[in-house]
Amino acid sequence: MMNRTIKAAVGMIAIAAMSVGTLAACGGSNSGSDNGKGKVYYLNFKPESNDAWQKLAKEYTKETGVEVKVQTAASGTYEQTLKSEIAKSEAPTLFQVNGPVGYQNWKSYTDDMKDTEPYKQLIDKNVALKDGDKVVGVPYAMETYGLIYNKDLLAKYIATDGAKIKDVKDIDNFDTLKAVADDIQAKKDQLGVKGAFTSAGFDSSSDWRFKTHLANLPLYYEFKDGNITKQPATIKGTYLPEYKNIFDLYLKDSTTEPTQLSSKTGDDATSEFSLGQAVFYQNGTWAWTDLQKNGMKADSLGMIPIYIGAKGEENQGLATGSENYWCINSKSSDADKKATKDFLKWVITSKTGIKSLSSVMGFTTPFKSFSDVKSDNPLTQAAVEDQNSGKTAVSWNFTMMPSEEWKNQLGSALLEYAQGTGDWDAVKTAFVDGWKTEYEAAH
Repeated sequence: MMNRTIKAAVGMIAIAAMSVGTLAACGGSNSGSDNGKGKVYYLNFKPESNDAWQKLAKEYTKETGVEVKVQTAASGTYEQTLKSEIAKSEAPTLFQVNGPVGYQNWKSYTDDMKDTEPYKQLIDKNVALKDGDKVVGVPYAMETYGLIYNKDLLAKYIATDGAKIKDVKDIDNFDTLKAVADDIQAKKDQLGVKGAFTSAGFDSSSDWRFKTHLANLPLYYEFKDGNITKQPATIKGTYLPEYKNIFDLYLKDSTTEPTQLSSKTGDDATSEFSLGQAVFYQNGTWAWTDLQKNGMKADSLGMIPIYIGAKGEENQGLATGSENYWCINSKSSDADKKATKDFLKWVITSKTGIKSLSSVMGFTTPFKSFSDVKSDNPLTQAAVEDQNSGKTAVSWNFTMMPSEEWKNQLGSALLEYAQGTGDWDAVKTAFVDGWKTEYEAAH
């Protein structure tokens, strides 16, 4: 999303073909429409982008006469919706996978996208999802996450007696982050805040921030050490002590008592941050829309990496990657495949398409055709600055997590630990043993 030479997530994306049981449903091939032009059916993953996609579909049909249908799966139901739709005679010609693990379910339905405009337009072709020489998916939205911070509140803190830093740039490791967070917590009444960090809620609208995005950090460092570039059958949990470091900090220097976390939502964290009740908020570039709606100003927001205490983390950047890969249905008719490729070309090269993806949907795309687009999202701007800083972006290795069940078990163990009803050993078990169990179940 961010960088002219994005190298994030290279390893996780170039994967070797793995033998895995694919879906039995063969999926009917779509017949071309009567005008011989073929037609397009896109099963969209992002509910928040539905209106924009419907509008784009109408615009394209008006311009070309080609029929474009867009259906959007309800939040959290994409896989089951795709399973049901792909088996129909009028199956999606264009669908989405979330990375190497998601691809395994749909490998028999993915056409080679090497000759498509989205692949040709990639600034860095390493970000494509590959299976051997075949390009099986192209990311259309690159996203970045870290610790979003309130610049005004941090400046207020820096002005206090005995502040641990003079500038946000001084925070480039866990020890400094902890010293600052502890000091903010101690001075919370003086600063008019409720805590250094927003609530680490474990309602389903919020828990993905910890069982997926935060859990990416220990995986990133373990995989980096072992030069692991494809999904491993087992993991060691080498960096679980560092995972505990940061999670403990979130719990201790928080707006909220740990016993209240099971019911705390993503909206609660957004609200706490927007109201100036916390200085730090773990989230990503996509959070700007909600923060803006809640009245926050762009110049009040910045974003720094999540530090956990790993060796060399002073050179670590933000976490950048994608879970949004377009795939073309290999079982569609040739006419429909061509129509789909033509539609994608228009989406990423026409003024209408570029404006919709960048301004309306708010995506940061990896395409050359968007090089003149300047984002008004301050978190995207922070991500671009981070990419240009020479620091090493943290790749999105959570796309290699073996299953949703693995994340859920980890989330349950984290919540039990947070509430004091479970211990950290249960988190270790969910992380390490759970990985092996879920990997074996999937293979």
